[in-house]
Amino acid sequence: MTPTLRPALLAAVLALPATATAQPSALATHAERSGFTQTGRYDEVTRLCGAFAAHYPERVRCEQFGTTPEGRPMHLLVATDTGAFTAVEAAARGIPVTLMQGGIHAGEIDGKDAGFLALRQILDGEAAPGALERQVLLFVPVFNVDGHERFGAWNRPNQRGPEQMGWRTTAQNYNLNRDYLKADAPEMRAMLGLVGAWDPLVYVDLHATNGAQFEHDIAIQVEPLHGGDEVLRVIGTQLRDATIARLAADGALPLPFYPSFVEHDNPASGIEDGAAPPRFSQGYMQVRNRFGMLVETHSWKDYSTRVALTRNTIVAVAELVAQHGSQWLDATRAADVRAAALAGQPVPLDYKATDKARTMQFRGYAYTRTPSDVSGALVTRYDETTPQAWTIPVRDEVVPGRVVKAPGAGYLVPAAHADWVSRRLDVHGVQYRSLDKAPGEVAAQAFRAEKTEFAPRPMESHQRLTVEGTWAAETHDVAAGALFVPIAQPLSRLVMALLEPQAPDSLAAWGLFNNHFERKEYMEPYVAEAVAREMLAADPALKATFERRLREDAAFAKDPSARLDFFYRRHSAWDDRFNLYPVLRVDTAPR
Repeated sequence: MTPTLRPALLAAVLALPATATAQPSALATHAERSGFTQTGRYDEVTRLCGAFAAHYPERVRCEQFGTTPEGRPMHLLVATDTGAFTAVEAAARGIPVTLMQGGIHAGEIDGKDAGFLALRQILDGEAAPGALERQVLLFVPVFNVDGHERFGAWNRPNQRGPEQMGWRTTAQNYNLNRDYLKADAPEMRAMLGLVGAWDPLVYVDLHATNGAQFEHDIAIQVEPLHGGDEVLRVIGTQLRDATIARLAADGALPLPFYPSFVEHDNPASGIEDGAAPPRFSQGYMQVRNRFGMLVETHSWKDYSTRVALTRNTIVAVAELVAQHGSQWLDATRAADVRAAALAGQPVPLDYKATDKARTMQFRGYAYTRTPSDVSGALVTRYDETTPQAWTIPVRDEVVPGRVVKAPGAGYLVPAAHADWVSRRLDVHGVQYRSLDKAPGEVAAQAFRAEKTEFAPRPMESHQRLTVEGTWAAETHDVAAGALFVPIAQPLSRLVMALLEPQAPDSLAAWGLFNNHFERKEYMEPYVAEAVAREMLAADPALKATFERRLREDAAFAKDPSARLDFFYRRHSAWDDRFNLYPVLRVDTAPR
């Protein structure tokens, strides 16, 4: 049974098809014509993109910003009453840019249909009057285009409508909302090119949740808020809270966190908030010193409700940017200056919720948790006819996790890795320079892993790596062709997110330097036996250390390989580059 909608929101939903009939039929979506039981295929996006541009020739442009692996165009609508239809014009005139993105997970397609509806209403003055006079609004109806065309009725089995929808991942099976920093997918590289060119002040990523059944119908998360520049965190909080307030005034039940329980299917376990790492859209915008908003309608609400909620969110953000965008844009420019001065300062690489908990009244339904005779597990069953207020713990005090000091000057990427690393840096617009002459012996900081852990299963085609270790002063010979990546640039946080090996989405964490943490050379046991005896005879202190280790470490004493390795690691034959992260930090820029 579908829960009863609150009166204000119900009125908005019922108004949508009526509004559609008052518009030129060429601008109405298949979703509107079907009463929001269905959504259109991608050829509709192509048609509507052109139709909007034709109907509003002085106000809308239809552009293609990329091509998918299966050859489909990636469409963008540019809408404004400022006349600034290029990124250069918008930047030169200081006009805020807002980017609305639908269909990164193409089964969660609320944003496509809501975006066309909201854009048409804004252009016709029915919503956010005057908002386009003070911003450029970019609308990407579907980011994951190939996934959108993998159409089926059960692609989102825990989602109520539309009747058929697209697929979560791309044709290459990438989850684009894990790809912002590593940028493997061609679609992501196209999107990052768009972001780099237009530099949107606010980037709104439109989704629908997974999860349990409850009354709350939409969640709004924004960064910077828990992390990033301190001034922007204040504005991020204002953006989130103002959006939530407008949604609540329209009859919604919004939340300021993703409604996923600590124990997935147990509401009593409560909520643990956090700050998204830069693999996700809002976390990525944070390290660019811009605002990222994650919008998650609740998958158990019917499609018309979800479209209405998403439409209202788009309108709210457009109004807020129109009202505050100029001041927020100034604040981000100032944040860029502060970011370029991060050298030597402590910078959080990730964030975590503390153990501090509060309780909140969460609008849920009566439920039971009983053993299943099918799976044998405890199963939660919800009764949507019986609303119930749950008192649940919420841990939403989020603090920095791992913190490191930014290097004094920047990072040195060795020539052996310069080609592929430079391509990643280019995608993000990171500044760097290639060293034409070999600087020779360089005083640097090197990271040597003391502990490594390779993920047992691949993720997004990568074998992820976790390393523990420290940076320490060393001297290294650096060849010509190495890259110097300065920390003194607006994207300094993004640089650290990419190149600090312990950052959660660094190139190292995604396994792109795994070769350097794999042992490739060995000493045969019969050779190691002879070498060990020679070393014991020549070094009494070493002999005493070895014997103490045998007495105090039972596992070591029982492990023949570990005992021989004890000597091999102290011998000149040992590979001193094993577990050495090849990227260096420097406090003085090379010439």
